Amino acid sequence: MMRLRSLQARLSIGLGLLIALLWIGVATLTSALTAREMGMEFDSALQETAQRILPVAVIDILGREDDDAAPQEMASVRAHDEFFTYVVRNADGKVLLQSHKADASIFPAFAGVGFSEDRNYRFYSEEALRGSITITVAEPLAHRQQLAWRMQLSLGLPLVAMIPLSLLGIAFAVRRSLTPVRELSGALAARGAYDLSPIAVEHAPPAELEPAVAELNQLLTRLRAAFEAERTFAANAAHELRTPLAGAIAQSQRLRSETSDENVRRRAGEIEATLKRLARLSEKLMQLARVEGGQMRKDVAGDLRPVLDIVVGDIRHLAGDAEIALSRPGSPVLSDMDPDIFGILVRNLIENALRHGAPGKPIDVSFDETGVLRVVNEATTIPPDLLARLEDRFERGGKTNEGSGLGLAIVRTICERTDGSLRLLSPARGRSSGFEAEVTIPIATTSSASRPGDGRS
Repeated sequence: MMRLRSLQARLSIGLGLLIALLWIGVATLTSALTAREMGMEFDSALQETAQRILPVAVIDILGREDDDAAPQEMASVRAHDEFFTYVVRNADGKVLLQSHKADASIFPAFAGVGFSEDRNYRFYSEEALRGSITITVAEPLAHRQQLAWRMQLSLGLPLVAMIPLSLLGIAFAVRRSLTPVRELSGALAARGAYDLSPIAVEHAPPAELEPAVAELNQLLTRLRAAFEAERTFAANAAHELRTPLAGAIAQSQRLRSETSDENVRRRAGEIEATLKRLARLSEKLMQLARVEGGQMRKDVAGDLRPVLDIVVGDIRHLAGDAEIALSRPGSPVLSDMDPDIFGILVRNLIENALRHGAPGKPIDVSFDETGVLRVVNEATTIPPDLLARLEDRFERGGKTNEGSGLGLAIVRTICERTDGSLRLLSPARGRSSGFEAEVTIPIATTSSASRPGDGRS
């Protein structure tokens, strides 16, 4: 049997079944007790009927002149249902008097004062004048059974309506009582992947969920401290590597310029290239620590076009002969994204295109008023399985490709923390080859906006 996973369903069904069983049990017990009391009342009525009729019958019988006359039948004043019938007999068993619907054949012989019954009737017998005159009153057992059935029906019919109404009431009450649980679940589901801020206690009822919320907040605090320590270590380590790396690169360059030995010059060049890759890796680690722990959104929206112009101009200057075609709208593109974060995003996308694109081929950078940034470069088509992994950390476009493998991971992290999106395509749209990275930037609807989920942790 499949177990119910819903707490609401468990409580509703469990309480509903308990209430239903209690109702049925109480109704059954009440029916049994009432039937017992009714039986005692009917026996008392039988006894009372016999004791009231017998003295009148004795006077009537003693006043007769002919003892051998036919049995006298009591006349009925008006038509009615007669549930009690009786016969009055002498010591020889001869019927002297009977009720108008009495069937003498159903009455057993007098066997003493008291109650008796057969399959169809219950009897009570009484005597007078030392047993010379006796009376036996009969009641059909079907009459009692019919009344007992009506009583059980009157107790059972309300249950047919009350049990479903009780189940609905219990389900409503349980659902209403679990509203704070659903609110707490919704508050947790609405959080971003990097939101480790404490949960507000008002989302939980004090008695049931407050201890769990308090423990969860302590866990979030410990996680936030652990992540912050990890990010701080990565940022500090990358920052501290800058100076010695710069010195080592300078020494390798000086060594190349001062020596005439070609082997030494070649090895110095290899050392310089390795140190530059390490410097780029430390720079990417610093950027990754920044985007994972810093504030992504601002309270006031600003135009992102100047940031895009500065980054593209800087890369053109450093790249030298690289051809970068920039297309952007003439009107402002307002967003509450931090300009530094947007600059990191753009720089990583263009550097990725320069590093992995076909040499001598232009790079197309376009940015429109809807906040969609596209960077397209010419390259061989990337297989779908590799394309799906390019957003992972330290994943490169191929074993021989240079790079840290962090550029697209940094872009993905920025998108996750700013409610943006990243889409990678290969081949690029409208081409038979190439690579395209499309990023959707959150655009502000007003010139000043304060948005929830700003990436604070």
